[in-house]
Amino acid sequence: MNPPNDWQARQTNSTSVEPEVESSEKVKVEEFEISGDNLVDKVKELIHQGNIRRITVKKAQGQILLEFPLTVGVVGGLISITFFPILAALGAIGALVARLRIVIERKG
Repeated sequence: MNPPNDWQARQTNSTSVEPEVESSEKVKVEEFEISGDNLVDKVKELIHQGNIRRITVKKAQGQILLEFPLTVGVVGGLISITFFPILAALGAIGALVARLRIVIERKG
């Protein structure tokens, strides 16, 4: 029997850590349906609103395609730099899928 290599050793010693969530913070969840053509523009609009914690993009059947958190400190020009890869992926998804659902979590 071969001794475990470094990858196997790291894999067996890993532990999962759940992020702590403050129970006093209220979150409002909204879900709406949108056409794939309007996806990128709608997500840009939501990002600029500033009070959104997380955006999830799903197929109309409910399968999650993309989910990403929005950080509180993102403002101004950093939005376009930080979210360019996400917006590019959303553009590709929007071109392939006709109807999508967007789920947003807002700070209550």
